[in-house]
Amino acid sequence: MKSPAEVTSIQNAMKDKGIKYCIGAYVDIHGVPKAKVVPIDHLPQMAAGSERYTGYALDGLGQAPSDDELTSIPDLDHIIQLPWEPKVAWMPADNGFQGQPYALNTRVALKNVLAQAAAMGFGMNLGIECEIYLLKQEADGKLAIPNPDDKLVKPCYDVRGFMDNFGWLDKMATAINSLGWDLYSFDHEDGNSQFEFDFNYSDVLTMCDRFTFFRYMAKHYAKEEGLLATMMPKPFADKTGTGAHFNMSLYDLDTGKNLFACDPKDDPRGLGLTPLGYHFIAGILKHGAALCAVFAPTVNSYKRLVRRGAMSYFSWAPVFNSYGSNNRTNSVRVPQGGGRCESRNADGAVNPYLAAALVLAAGLEGIREKLDPGAPNEDNLYAINDEEREKRGIHFLPQTLQEAVACFAADGLMEKTLGKELRDEFITYKSQEWDAYHLSISQWEVERYSYMF
Repeated sequence: MKSPAEVTSIQNAMKDKGIKYCIGAYVDIHGVPKAKVVPIDHLPQMAAGSERYTGYALDGLGQAPSDDELTSIPDLDHIIQLPWEPKVAWMPADNGFQGQPYALNTRVALKNVLAQAAAMGFGMNLGIECEIYLLKQEADGKLAIPNPDDKLVKPCYDVRGFMDNFGWLDKMATAINSLGWDLYSFDHEDGNSQFEFDFNYSDVLTMCDRFTFFRYMAKHYAKEEGLLATMMPKPFADKTGTGAHFNMSLYDLDTGKNLFACDPKDDPRGLGLTPLGYHFIAGILKHGAALCAVFAPTVNSYKRLVRRGAMSYFSWAPVFNSYGSNNRTNSVRVPQGGGRCESRNADGAVNPYLAAALVLAAGLEGIREKLDPGAPNEDNLYAINDEEREKRGIHFLPQTLQEAVACFAADGLMEKTLGKELRDEFITYKSQEWDAYHLSISQWEVERYSYMF
């Protein structure tokens, strides 16, 4: 925590910028921000934990109605002045309980794993590719493409579709750069009215904070346009899903050197990855089925993780627990040039703190145990037969949320990393989500069965 003098200095600097109100936003187990708002004059009290919350009112914080309240402690090193309302400052926050960090807060969980990495001399860098749909909502609640001209079968990189939505895109790009995130590329993605924003990687905690704010900001600017921005994993059965690929590397805490990077000529496998990087990947693959539950955490997520589905061409989504080079049919990819690995089964519904905590824990286990991921897969895994996959030891990722949660529950690293209470909260809420989905009656069922029988 900051000293009172440091808090006062930060408070005065915020006042000089015209800030009047402060949001200390922590997230529930789904990664959805929750907060109270305090006037700037009360920032010192807020920083000391004055804002209290009934945890029972929120998902995944493990409280009963009789429990003492939680507090939220804003991170004053990560202040964001809202680009569209400069009177308000957004600060990511951690929950506290009776004066201690609260173990069921997923940002706290990530910090705990980062402490384990630091004890080994490592920090973690993360870049998240932000894919997002810009849609309209019809009177009956259905989602639709707002631009009738955006109807190409393969609209990826389409310039006309991009420029037709320039108003929203410009607001997003301007805001991202004003925040210092260094947007280096954005485009029309593979689905109609789908876009991707790529900004520079950062340390893992900062990137998770930025991703959480990105979702909120995108929805705000879409609402200004009378539209809905969504990172729902699969809003349309016949269009590409929404990924949030995790690009990861470890760095030396003393020097900042990327510990995964080497010249591809010095890598026997030719990918430009050090032995440490391969150990990290092997840890991810060892726990790949369990990690899928947090990378792809909704019922809808598993309608994205298909080879083709209702689409006329391959989906690009990973369905196998495998790794390879610049090959998008693997769940873990080493992009061209090496120096990092990319987990491709992460989608737009991810709680970034929870997923980052667990994938880092898995990677660190791989390093400690010097695990070997085997040879990289270079061919189209969608096309090879089952016999060949079995020969290579390539297994399917979970194909439903129910299956993923069962894998999560069976994997001891999840409890070891999160603690029993947070692990159990995740299982409870995601099992309830599956049950609610399974008990609902879809329009597809009505149309198929009501006249058949």
